[in-house]
Amino acid sequence: MRLDKWLWAARFFKTRGVAGAAIDGGKIKVNGTTAKPAKAIKPGDLLDIRAGDQSWEVEVRALNDQRRPAAEARMLYAETINSIAARARHVELMKLAPMPVGERKGRPTKKDRRQLATFHEE
Repeated sequence: MRLDKWLWAARFFKTRGVAGAAIDGGKIKVNGTTAKPAKAIKPGDLLDIRAGDQSWEVEVRALNDQRRPAAEARMLYAETINSIAARARHVELMKLAPMPVGERKGRPTKKDRRQLATFHEE
């Protein structure tokens, strides 16, 4: 089965196109090496998956051509113990030190635009 199709069926990515882009971007490794979207995978392969700020290390358990509900999709793989611990650690770190968020929301006011214009002129 194609790697991009399996990642889509296992619900790691919303579309096969997004999965293919992630594979081409080097965010997916099969048994420790980078792969192409058409790489054939089989049960027992070890995948390193990075999507956004999330990362998983999973072992392929089964293959499925169709995208099924999330409960069934989780049966296609088994996450390693190290991956579970790393993701829990990441969640804990995000709780302790959340990402800074800008104070302002929306478009700048007229006063803000004037200040930006004077800043850029100097």
